[in-house]
Amino acid sequence: MSQDVKPRLPEFMGIGPPRTGTTWLHNVLEGHVDLPYGVKETLYFTTFYDRGFDWYARHFRYATGARKVAEVCPYFFDTVTLDRIKAIMPTCKFIVTLRDPVDRLYSMYKALRYSAEARRGGFEHTLSVWPSMAKGNRYASHLQGWWDHFGRENVLVTMYDEMRSEPQRYIDRVTEFAGIDRIDLAARPQIGDDVNAFKRAPKNRRLARKAWKFKYWLKGRQAYGAVNLLERTGVWDFCAGRGELYPPLTLEEDTRLRARYLPEVEALEELLRIDLTAWKTPRAGRSRQPSAESGSRRLALG
Repeated sequence: MSQDVKPRLPEFMGIGPPRTGTTWLHNVLEGHVDLPYGVKETLYFTTFYDRGFDWYARHFRYATGARKVAEVCPYFFDTVTLDRIKAIMPTCKFIVTLRDPVDRLYSMYKALRYSAEARRGGFEHTLSVWPSMAKGNRYASHLQGWWDHFGRENVLVTMYDEMRSEPQRYIDRVTEFAGIDRIDLAARPQIGDDVNAFKRAPKNRRLARKAWKFKYWLKGRQAYGAVNLLERTGVWDFCAGRGELYPPLTLEEDTRLRARYLPEVEALEELLRIDLTAWKTPRAGRSRQPSAESGSRRLALG
């Protein structure tokens, strides 16, 4: 990139956490803001940071200034990104969407199986060998870190349940916070399509792992056209799916996890001054028992 041209960078970012509807948010914003060209999330501040600033700035090379620039990338739990983002985008705003920690954790488990990072085995076995999964549900302490770096007024905290049950209200809050025109979801019914809700484990873990590594090799070279073509033709799903269906969490697993995360949930309640009783109650004890991966309006669970 020419030294004489000042690159346009995100003015606001949806930072997740992972498995909280980031793909849906990206799809809704598309056409209303300038997003990274050819890809949903650059992963620059984590996976590809060694590629350098110009590598990142190139993603926004077609931004003209007529619209705000944005990115949706699940950086929420990656504390290394705080200083890195602050250094080049000190006035950036952030959207955080929080999800029932048990539901999010099980969705993460399925994503790890899909990418073949986690080997065959049940949920609790994977949790024991991937402790980072569990640490990721420390919402309160991570949220405080973003507040400390960028100011509480620059971090919008939303809830995944609202995204599912009242998507228009949810996106109205996002657009008002970001300072962009209102987006009418009724005019875009295709946005409701359910994507990234992994239902089956890989049939062949070795094939799935090779496909995942190849995908990231392509992404590192910004070969997003090839990545998207392979997505549309079903290659990634062929490599990473077709195996057994994931069973739901048992009541016993659900109850143990809710007891485990109770202190974290209570810390978040105190921080935000809200009632999160629903996150403390085992599924069988609730009057409504929606599936973690479905709803009356089907949403992307990226």
